[in-house]
Amino acid sequence: MLKSCYNSRYVEAGLDEVGRGCLAGPVVAAAVILPADYSHGLLNDSKQLTAQQRMLIGEDIIREAVDWAIAEVSHEEIDRINILKASFLAMHRAVDRLKTAPEHLLVDGNRFTPYPMLPHTCIVKGDSQYCSIAAASVLAKNYRDRLMGDLAREYPQYGWEHNVGYPTIAHRRALLEFGITPYHRKSFRLFKA
Repeated sequence: MLKSCYNSRYVEAGLDEVGRGCLAGPVVAAAVILPADYSHGLLNDSKQLTAQQRMLIGEDIIREAVDWAIAEVSHEEIDRINILKASFLAMHRAVDRLKTAPEHLLVDGNRFTPYPMLPHTCIVKGDSQYCSIAAASVLAKNYRDRLMGDLAREYPQYGWEHNVGYPTIAHRRALLEFGITPYHRKSFRLFKA
């Protein structure tokens, strides 16, 4: 069972991102503020859930959250500043979009660029420990999966509706056969040596 909060004295926003290891598309982050006593029987790290479970849980989160926001950093920005900085920037942008001001940020992972004037705590595998981080994981993944599904209609050869831009064998084969698209991250190693 996931913990409802890290410190109940503060308004906490959980942060997580998806798409860091992808060859194409943006990196997407979500920030979620849940009620202090929040619980959900199925909520977990988005990677542990089926697409159908994620969609249903995502609807619950949107309905029950105190506040939530999603932001992205484009593949062009990733190429300019690198994927780690882009991941932190996406999280900052998600916090910027919250209407409710958080007092503390719970961040999935072991590193984070501090958000101005807000304390944060990094939690390794936080999306499998805290509700707000898991909720952010679910919302970010749902958003990015839909986005990559839309882009797959424009570029059907790459299988993005299934691999969502990750470097699968089919995606790598399509790169060799059809070349790169405008959505590929040119700073990534798109072709194996």
